[in-house]
Amino acid sequence: MTTARLHMGFLDLHGGLGRRFGSIGLALEQPYTRLTVTRSTEFIAQGLGAERALACARRFMERAQLSHGVSLELQSTIPEHAGLGSGTQMSLAVGVALAKLYESSLSVREIAALTDRGARSGIGIGAFEQGGLLLDGGRGANTLVPPLLSRMDFPDAWRVLLIFDRSGAGVHGNEEVEAFRTLPEFPEEIAAALCRRVLMQALPAVAEQNLDAFGSAIYEIQCRIGDYFASAQGGERYTSAAVGDALEWMRTQGVRCVGQSSWGPTGFAVLENELEAQAMAAALEARCAHRQGMSFMLCQARNQGSEVRVAYEGDLVDKACAVN
Repeated sequence: MTTARLHMGFLDLHGGLGRRFGSIGLALEQPYTRLTVTRSTEFIAQGLGAERALACARRFMERAQLSHGVSLELQSTIPEHAGLGSGTQMSLAVGVALAKLYESSLSVREIAALTDRGARSGIGIGAFEQGGLLLDGGRGANTLVPPLLSRMDFPDAWRVLLIFDRSGAGVHGNEEVEAFRTLPEFPEEIAAALCRRVLMQALPAVAEQNLDAFGSAIYEIQCRIGDYFASAQGGERYTSAAVGDALEWMRTQGVRCVGQSSWGPTGFAVLENELEAQAMAAALEARCAHRQGMSFMLCQARNQGSEVRVAYEGDLVDKACAVN
């Protein structure tokens, strides 16, 4: 099983120091992708997301120079194009399971590079490997996969409320490439301020379990990055107007840590504990009952990475499954 991640924002889109992007993000317990791969002489798959999984398998097998087939069974998948890293988690789950199944020594980061993951952010790769709150160092001239600079356990008591809008999708694919190509130069002074927010506020706040301070840092990043991306998001800070309305309403109710994950449309809020999170989820459900396509999910951060478990039949590898 591989789990979703929140991408809470880029830190340096200016790139004047020779590196660009840099990200902060968080691994989640759910939603998740669960799949089983079995040796086969052909390429077959079943379950939600089967076509995408097969494409991942074919790409990996070709680039890893493995001349085998595979049978994939998908039990659950992270929603696609929702800003939760479904593509990276699918590619890594399939690639790592196949590498294990066919006894390849490729590392997770090598598999990420082979499957074209980590083009801008290393958060999804770090979530797969280790979980927790993650900070990556962006891309330099010779970077294959953005390096992980910091990994911290997220407080067990804190809860994450996810806000879904299934009536739309976040920017992805060629549209995302074009957005980055046409966006104006990011102000250097704002990049410096965001890096300071992370180093001197967000990370210390998690270490001291101070949600107000953490929320203040994340919200500032969200405002700066969301406004910069607005031209690619219909002129708004958030991709979904309904999600944006929910996030700003929560701010009026005293919730400090809110934002949009990646290009959205999924929004998030971090609450102090289970009771507060349940109360806020109930209030939002009542407030948004008239909106089509909106739903909510309460979850925890995931402070461990994914594992691949191999089942044997006699002396032969029968199948590999990405699990907890």
